[in-house]
Amino acid sequence: MVYDFSQTEAPVRYKLMSNAIVPRPIAWIVTEGSSLNIAPFSFFSGVSSNPPTVMVAIGHKSDGSPKDTLYNIRTTQKCVICSVAPDALEKMHYSSAELATDVDESRRYDIETVRVVDGYPPMIKGAPTAFFCTLLQETFIKGSKTIPVFLQIDHMYLDEAYGSGAHFELDVVARMGKAYVALGEPIPSPTIPG
Repeated sequence: MVYDFSQTEAPVRYKLMSNAIVPRPIAWIVTEGSSLNIAPFSFFSGVSSNPPTVMVAIGHKSDGSPKDTLYNIRTTQKCVICSVAPDALEKMHYSSAELATDVDESRRYDIETVRVVDGYPPMIKGAPTAFFCTLLQETFIKGSKTIPVFLQIDHMYLDEAYGSGAHFELDVVARMGKAYVALGEPIPSPTIPG
């Protein structure tokens, strides 16, 4: 079956895409504003290693205003993107709730954070990885309810329990359609013949 996206309603397009683009890593983003803000986003991907760049698509609140994550990134130009360990799944999911701007998710949901790099928000304690990022640019897509935000990775934290250097394997949470999945069983790459 072929879906003509020009004839397919937006909610159906979203469901088709979110079920087909799998697994989708979760960017558990920490920003600072009038309070500490922690929120997960699953339209997230690496786009370049030079400069080291990631993209996260950030939507709006139910009233149409920018989500606190986007507002804070625009204001401070900084954020920290953490991966999600399986034992943090529940707290990560809770932090997706829309709360008032002055509510600190770390206090509301008992999410412990730790300052690692000066000049950036804290990272989530126990996160397997964290990217300490600076805003590069936003892209506006006509008719879109989300804004792709490009962020340069200035520093990266790697929990040494997972390895070091270029040789590490993560056990992290991702999205598979609407469900969450733990990505802990790598499949070895086949050898290319010849």
